[in-house]
Amino acid sequence: MKYYLIAGERSGDLHGANLIKGIRQHDPAAEFRGWGGDMMAEAGMELVTHYRDTAFMGFLEVVLNLRKIAGFLKKCKKDILTQKPDALVLIDYPGFNLRIAAFAKKQGIKVYYYISPKVWAWNQKRALKIKATVDRMFVIFPFETDFYNQYDYKVDYVGNPLMDAIAAFRPDPAFRTRHHIPADKPIIALLPGSRRQEIVNMLDTLLTVQPHFPKHQFLISGVNNLPASLYEKYAALPNVQVVFEATYDILSVAEAALVASGTATLETALLNIPEVVCYRTSGISYAIAKRLIRVPYISLVNLIAGKEVVKELIQDELNTRQLVEELRAILPDGTKRAVQLQDYARLHELVGGPGASQRAGALMVKYLLKG
Repeated sequence: MKYYLIAGERSGDLHGANLIKGIRQHDPAAEFRGWGGDMMAEAGMELVTHYRDTAFMGFLEVVLNLRKIAGFLKKCKKDILTQKPDALVLIDYPGFNLRIAAFAKKQGIKVYYYISPKVWAWNQKRALKIKATVDRMFVIFPFETDFYNQYDYKVDYVGNPLMDAIAAFRPDPAFRTRHHIPADKPIIALLPGSRRQEIVNMLDTLLTVQPHFPKHQFLISGVNNLPASLYEKYAALPNVQVVFEATYDILSVAEAALVASGTATLETALLNIPEVVCYRTSGISYAIAKRLIRVPYISLVNLIAGKEVVKELIQDELNTRQLVEELRAILPDGTKRAVQLQDYARLHELVGGPGASQRAGALMVKYLLKG
């Protein structure tokens, strides 16, 4: 069968790649085409458009790029019609994917959604649109099942796909040597995100803590979908290095981390690294988001736990004084470290074990065969 997949960011690329493997276990002759990134391409998908060209962050940024987004939508719809897939598989990325879902539904194409849009966080009535346009929804958080039940919409809970990636991870024993990281220096990891706006909005501020921790080496997790030149000025700072495409290895040697809000906050917690969650966007985007968001936290760690496990420094709170204070509190002998690690143990129980990609893939093939 033919599957058309759409992922619009780095985390979706990872989960899409694992999903492709999961589908192929139950449909060995499966053909894959779509939008995503290098990992999906390596897993065997014919890549039409890379997510680095389509990732826009924040309400203002989306508005400023409406014409470009409209062009992407037109291109995607045309390609779907040309390919005539048996199923359209959408991975998170709701601003784009919900529009494509409505289009595909009208064309009589089966629409599957893997990793629900966070409709429970804001604009909850979008659940009705999902119910009308998505044939099957595969969710990754237990509470999402109850949320969709309110709208009389049955979804499949498959577990969290991050556990697949984490279970497969094996730390590189030569990581420090390979990247010339001093063996005697403790590590603080900086995960500033995978979008240009995140680097520009936050990394300068994150690195203002460096003089306060002169005995530590700071490792920035760089990504190849952004130009290397974006990181050059940071690599020139004392006790700072940029290591590309090695987030899990960086975390495996770190004492603590400063992490941009997003999937990486949950990955960091599941790898048992104490963290501070950081977020800053444009003033207009933040003002709009503050009016719309209906949940008390922005990090997945706190949302899943239902309480503050990790400190969130948002917008004006993201400043040197508070970063230093919170970072000290989670380093060894810090006042918050032990409690945060205890809460991580409970988080592991809530998230569950690996196998989400295989479960989702098996169900998609099963539903397709049923017709």
